[in-house]
Amino acid sequence: MPRKKSVKNRAADFRNRVSSISDFLSAAESNLTAQHVSWAYEYGVLRLYREFESMILDALVGAINNDTSTIASRTGVAFPKHLTDEVCEYLIIGDGFFDFKGRDGLIKTLKEYVPDDHYLVEIVKKQKYKDALERLSALRNLAAHNSEIAKTRAKDAAGQERMPEAGAWLKKQNRLNTMLDSLRQLSEEIKTIAPY
Repeated sequence: MPRKKSVKNRAADFRNRVSSISDFLSAAESNLTAQHVSWAYEYGVLRLYREFESMILDALVGAINNDTSTIASRTGVAFPKHLTDEVCEYLIIGDGFFDFKGRDGLIKTLKEYVPDDHYLVEIVKKQKYKDALERLSALRNLAAHNSEIAKTRAKDAAGQERMPEAGAWLKKQNRLNTMLDSLRQLSEEIKTIAPY
């Protein structure tokens, strides 16, 4: 029988990757000019988004891999008890890639594959993670695109009337580190609650 995918291990790995981002930012602040530090923070939010997105995809794959009744409850299709990670991932992303739009979009995406009361949905829905998840998506988009719509959404997510570039905003008042800490806590909850 194939080994089950460990959501616990993936959540622990995410924590390590977040620590690496934090270490990178500390080194940047010690060695770079103010403009370069801003750019480093933009890279930091892009990297954080990438790592978070990857962890959530792996957690969904693990949820389906460990218990195909999760996706069967959403699709109405009875799947075999044992699916490979690759098949589980294909069920989620097909021939595309995994993406979500903000916290509400993430919740909606999760609910496409697992029941409403699944631990992944319950954790992501917690109010204490709302700001971090909203800001993560909005500031990632601002860092990646720097468009007017991205700026408007970042202002809304941050509760600001004006928004400089993403890195300039994130490096002040420990803002990115606050997001890092919040998402570390979220991953710790996943690690604690996940059965595998």
